[in-house]
Amino acid sequence: MTNTKERAEDTCPLVYQCRLPLSTRTVNHLADLLRRHLKAIRSRWRILPPGRIAVIVLAVLRHDQRLADMAGGNNVSESTVRRWRDELIGLLAAQAPRLDRALKKIARQGGEVVLIDGTLIRTQRRTGKADRRNYSGKHRTHGLHFLALTDQNGHLIWISAARPGRTHDNTAARHDHILVHLRAAGLGALADLGFRGLDNDILDPVIVTGFHASRTHKLTPGEKEANRVLAIRRAPVEHGFAHLKNWRILTKLRTDPARATQLLRALLVLTNLEINR
Repeated sequence: MTNTKERAEDTCPLVYQCRLPLSTRTVNHLADLLRRHLKAIRSRWRILPPGRIAVIVLAVLRHDQRLADMAGGNNVSESTVRRWRDELIGLLAAQAPRLDRALKKIARQGGEVVLIDGTLIRTQRRTGKADRRNYSGKHRTHGLHFLALTDQNGHLIWISAARPGRTHDNTAARHDHILVHLRAAGLGALADLGFRGLDNDILDPVIVTGFHASRTHKLTPGEKEANRVLAIRRAPVEHGFAHLKNWRILTKLRTDPARATQLLRALLVLTNLEINR
């Protein structure tokens, strides 16, 4: 008992270094954003400088580091790190582009089509009936559904609000009035078969989804070739999702689902900073 007690008293917190695979540009952008915010709200003091706070928040987002671990390694409280995280997420999310502005920017740059797809971000399973709608039968897990638009190269340009995991792609697209915004910008969209039925305009379709095979209708060689070409053109949208999901905090969201929309839009801004550096 004495030896065990002595070892416990001799124990001290251990801190290790970890590489953060992000550019200096991203850290500086976040630090400058915080400095401007502090100046705007006339806050003269933080326990750590903005650059250090930016690194801590980026470590939480990139590596999904626990708040308590980051707090202990920087001699601050867990609630302080949580407040920094939420503050910077809000500032970044405010920089995310709106749907209409993002599409008009693509049109001004000479783009003709965008790529659209839906994805599921896994969340912790919560108790109660309220969480049942977050269960996705397609993926067989609990999560939140998001729509995303990318340009033809796979660069993310817009992310929708978070919706329950059981939401269908078409339902989400109708809620966001995707068709109306695409027509207003004069753009088309390439999508997978999950968006079939969204655009019923046969003469001048805005959304191209390819051909669907059924028991009574087998695809012709021409339809198969059209689907193959469409799949090649759509491939970059998966690259956009891959870049976004490099932020390991999205591996399984532990944050409040009500804050998920802000988080995804903040990560959209950070992802574009890294991709366009």
